[in-house]
Amino acid sequence: MSAELSFFDLFLEASLLVQLVMLTLLGFSIACWTMIFQRRKVLMAARSQLQTFEDKFWSGADLSKLYSEVSAKEHVDGIENLFVSGFREFARLRKTHAYAPQVIVDGTHRAMRVALSREVDSLETHLPFMATVGSISPYIGLFGTVWGIMNSFIALGAVEQATLAMVAPGIAEALIATAMGLFAAIPAVMAFNRFSHNVEKLENSYGNFMEEFSSILQRQTATEQHS
Repeated sequence: MSAELSFFDLFLEASLLVQLVMLTLLGFSIACWTMIFQRRKVLMAARSQLQTFEDKFWSGADLSKLYSEVSAKEHVDGIENLFVSGFREFARLRKTHAYAPQVIVDGTHRAMRVALSREVDSLETHLPFMATVGSISPYIGLFGTVWGIMNSFIALGAVEQATLAMVAPGIAEALIATAMGLFAAIPAVMAFNRFSHNVEKLENSYGNFMEEFSSILQRQTATEQHS
């Protein structure tokens, strides 16, 4: 009998509770792998967008033209959202002529800070679920194992002479639950750690851009005031 068939047979012969544990862990694993591929795509796109926009921004492009180009897009996110939010607020406050230069810069910085918070929340989507799966899956699997082994020994109590052949299948059924718990937890923990690090790097890059962009706008406001 192949290993695959043996695993399937052991699953069918397990108690209902252990089967539910295995199915739960299998569902966790499938959900995590789906989220891993989706988050990987999103974070790679955000990193690529960051590089492309910064190259264009620091090439000396006119900020008004860059704003018009970016804001005309159907969907603005990532670092482009920070730029659009900041420049929109800067233009709005400057147009009123009722605010001091520092007030304009502070208002622009606050608008970008709000946009940054939203972008980080978006990048961290599904990460709490991965962390939860990584934390609880081994315990869920262990619960299934303990329950299966307990049932095996209870069944042996009704037998006058126990043999290894009698106890081995029950223990094997139970241990599969622990294996499935680890199978679900390990990729979830690895993905969570990697993606959290990537989000942190993006957040730092966004924060650096905010400070540099605020400095540029502050210099521009000061120049206009003295001209």
